Amino acid sequence: MTPADRHLLTTLFDVAVAAADPRRALSGHLPERPRGRTVVVGAGKGAAQLAQAFETLWDGPLSGVVVTCHGYGAPTRAIRVFVAAHPVPDAAGRAASAALFEAVQSLTADDLVVALICGGGSALLPMPPGALTLEDEAALNRALLASGAPISVMNAIRKQVSGIKGGRLAAAAHPARVVSLIVSDVPGDDPAQVASGPTVPDRTSRAEARRLARDWRIDLPPAVAAWLEGDAGAAPDPADPVFAGNEVRVIASARLSLEAAAACAAAEGVPAVILSDAIEGEAREVGRVHAAIAREIALRDRPFPRPVVLLSGGETTVTLRGAPGRGGRNTEFLLALAQAAEGTSFAALAADTDGIDGSEANAGAFADGTTAARLRALGLDAGALLAAHDAYHGFEALGDLFVTGPTGTNVNDFRAILIR
Repeated sequence: MTPADRHLLTTLFDVAVAAADPRRALSGHLPERPRGRTVVVGAGKGAAQLAQAFETLWDGPLSGVVVTCHGYGAPTRAIRVFVAAHPVPDAAGRAASAALFEAVQSLTADDLVVALICGGGSALLPMPPGALTLEDEAALNRALLASGAPISVMNAIRKQVSGIKGGRLAAAAHPARVVSLIVSDVPGDDPAQVASGPTVPDRTSRAEARRLARDWRIDLPPAVAAWLEGDAGAAPDPADPVFAGNEVRVIASARLSLEAAAACAAAEGVPAVILSDAIEGEAREVGRVHAAIAREIALRDRPFPRPVVLLSGGETTVTLRGAPGRGGRNTEFLLALAQAAEGTSFAALAADTDGIDGSEANAGAFADGTTAARLRALGLDAGALLAAHDAYHGFEALGDLFVTGPTGTNVNDFRAILIR
């Protein structure tokens, strides 16, 4: 990969992230000041940065609580920031969930609750219902993450095994008006799916959650499976009057970020095509499909003529088989792409816009048509690395990891494939 290609791909990522900048996203979406109090609540990988930006934009007194991941904090004046574990919930997250509930107690119809919600909030908001324990909820999260199920399936189940998700936090704030300002990291930008919708209810039933768990063969912890068989603590109905008058606004998304990156590429003299902002499926299979498109362009100038950069977003999944190595869905996507398109002239970057691919310190990695051959020269095999879910070590050995640190926002995965 030439330095110029790496620079262009990095620039496109930076532009995509900048399009979801918290201050930029919030400006223009501020609600009217209430007669009473303004209380801010929030959750997600970019929640602290959203809270920080909201404080600078809001003209009036406020208080509140948000929770974010370790390493994602930001200084705030009036809004308290909790940090907790991700992707498996911990006691700090449970304490943060309790603090969010406490913040919205005893409000009146004159008060306003502003909910700053972004991706990653599901794991940061544990509140096991009934007799379930924090370990039960953590075990559920581990089972969901290993299942390969799409995020919509995972969140449908999470909402039925929670005391805060599925609109329950907004219900607790009644009769105050709740305005949810959401940075979407989910395919399709359904606000009820972001962070499992603590302030946005949906119509997924307990029976539907059970069916999804069966269809996707999710190995539910016994206590969770028993809870789902009952009817206690079902998620609230969106038609419940407690939600009347509430507002929901998606203020940033993968679509907007990809459009910004496409405009940047065009300004650099490279036409861009957005394949989709909502791609789901197994990361390695999605990588192979992208490889087939890249090969067709490189060989036959179809379906798009060269030069072109293919952009896509969404959230792929990785079904763990056996003991996993190191790596996230973006490095797994790239390794499958590099293996399937070996010898093709392309340059690619795939990275999570929050700056963390899975649980590693990198956002993603770079790959090109020589990646598989360069791995062999180091005594490594792309197929073996894929089988072990160990893509991180391969890209680390090549010096092709893409490291940004936490970005302060999250509109899910960003993928760019450049064919000159």
